[in-house]
Amino acid sequence: MSANTNALDPAATTATQEEISAEISSTHEDYRQQLLAGKKAETQPRVDFAPYRSSLLRHPTKNLHHADPETIELYSPAFGQRDVHALESDLTIQHNGEPIGERIVVSGRVLDGDGRPVAGQLVEIWQANAAGRYVHKRDQHPAPIDPNFTGVGRAITGANGEYSFTTIKPAPYPWKNHHNAWRPAHIHFSLFGTDFTQRMITQMYFPGDPLFALDPIYQSITDQDARDRLVATYDHSITSHEWATGYNWDIVLTGSNRTWMEEEEGEH
Repeated sequence: MSANTNALDPAATTATQEEISAEISSTHEDYRQQLLAGKKAETQPRVDFAPYRSSLLRHPTKNLHHADPETIELYSPAFGQRDVHALESDLTIQHNGEPIGERIVVSGRVLDGDGRPVAGQLVEIWQANAAGRYVHKRDQHPAPIDPNFTGVGRAITGANGEYSFTTIKPAPYPWKNHHNAWRPAHIHFSLFGTDFTQRMITQMYFPGDPLFALDPIYQSITDQDARDRLVATYDHSITSHEWATGYNWDIVLTGSNRTWMEEEEGEH
């Protein structure tokens, strides 16, 4: 963003990156002391994480009410008139031309807490393009939209819980949490269980991203081991000769080593 744009952005004046980083460090140090005192490790993000300014607004604030699950099913998402096609997992062939950017393959397995594969699981992804722009009317980041890249795909896990997506590596992008705030490059994952009411959402990151330490969303998971489980691994066996680099990322749905899931769907 330009200096003039930042001057008009209320979020840009609320805090500096240095202030946000100091808050993150203080919270993580408190957590480290709690671990030394015998507290159980946290595997999920904190609902209220002060450096993530809008976290207070991203979860229920009133008592929950029981709902009839059959009634909820009547208003569940609809995915069209056909089953998921195998080609929907390739985000680079959805338009008339090839998208711009680094072609990558992201593969892995969906597992339960005991390491058993979860077959027949609907996996959906969405992401920004190689310039850090989403195809969404609320994304006004002044980066180009790629006419050949929509940034959404879906797949069904195989008998061994396996999935694979071919896509373009997304770029970091600015968001309005604080002045000069940038999100690390990431891909959103959505997984459904046996019912649409069992939807879980998480994010996959790329190894070695210099923005990790600065990002309050990533850092809202106070436990380092839990954060590490969100980062894919470069895998040369997935990489294709003169075609695409490859990353491996397994998703664990339950248990102490489960992958972090958002409490509710967010835009970041």
